[in-house]
Amino acid sequence: PSAEMITLMWSFIVSIYSIGGLLGSSSAGYLSVRFGRKKAMLFANVPALLGAALLGLSRLCGSFEMIIAGRLFSGVCGGKLAFLPMYAGEISPKKLRGFINVTSTVFLALGKTVARILGLRELLGSQSLWPMLMASCGFPALVQLVALPFFPESPPYLLMHKGDQEGCKKAIRQLWGEGQHQAEIDDIMKEKATMKNTKILSVLELVKEPAFRWQLYMIVILTTTIQLCGINAV
Repeated sequence: PSAEMITLMWSFIVSIYSIGGLLGSSSAGYLSVRFGRKKAMLFANVPALLGAALLGLSRLCGSFEMIIAGRLFSGVCGGKLAFLPMYAGEISPKKLRGFINVTSTVFLALGKTVARILGLRELLGSQSLWPMLMASCGFPALVQLVALPFFPESPPYLLMHKGDQEGCKKAIRQLWGEGQHQAEIDDIMKEKATMKNTKILSVLELVKEPAFRWQLYMIVILTTTIQLCGINAV
């Protein structure tokens, strides 16, 4: 192929990940409510493993289309990362909730750092080992797929969306140990009562709602400018 066609294919391979991320994130809210936080996280591993398989076998099959498809599926999994802080925050005790929520961002940056190191030509970034490098993204998904079934469902989800108070108590005891956890259950019940009187807005309704206009501006500005502050490099 010509140099222009190679540039076009390369650009498409790079950018298709973001399209997959958009598809994954747009369905994250529905899946987390429909199937629960735990099951939704398990489902998110399927496109990750499929993407890793396509990327790893692309050279053997001589197909750049497999790289494009693999990047797309990996992006879908990346878009569903919203499940992780949601689940981690809901299963953690209140005094540790802020710390636990921050860890997802820390490990996201750590994952990027590990990928940069493994991508060096002296390691897996060589001409012969790059398929293994691209397929390595399936390893964390495989670990989660094996380990996550041993974790309970989110207690707030069980109580607020399923109305399963006994299941909620059992999950809390499994997560936090035996003891008096009635105060935490009462907090969840108060939140559930508050949510009944709160209208859930769609993205379009949120954009049109004047009461949230300045908060929306702030989030957009912060999200945009954070790319320029060097946090990803750190």
